[in-house]
Amino acid sequence: MSREHGKGMSLIVKTVTRLTVGLILLYGIYIVLHGHLSPGGGFAGGVIIALSFIHLMLAYGKEIALKKLSKPILSLFESIGAITFLSIALLGFSGGYFFLNFISKGKPFKLFSAGIIPFCNIAICLKVGAGLFAIFVVLVLLKFDAENKE
Repeated sequence: MSREHGKGMSLIVKTVTRLTVGLILLYGIYIVLHGHLSPGGGFAGGVIIALSFIHLMLAYGKEIALKKLSKPILSLFESIGAITFLSIALLGFSGGYFFLNFISKGKPFKLFSAGIIPFCNIAICLKVGAGLFAIFVVLVLLKFDAENKE
């Protein structure tokens, strides 16, 4: 099987990846934003979003994927997700309860109808997506280190 210039997989895999990775990312965002209306939410959407970047890494190699989402940016997203989730929980204390819904609810079954839940889903998505991709990056880097030592 011939390889295209540089690292990564074949031209066919790279072309399919280029066509599908945006759709996978968009689907993950949809799952996160509609998590309070249908099955899904922050965890499922975060996994799907992380898989779009893992897809890039598998097709093009680690260098290209780390250009799109570097280790410091991963750490920043993961930290922002955790701090946002905790901040939402602590803002409820202003009303007397942990995780109190301090945003008014809209009409049932509408996108903006769940108060703080969509914001919690977004925070969880950042935490899970960045964490899962970071785990994959570490596993890939450890594999390359092990291969270089042999």
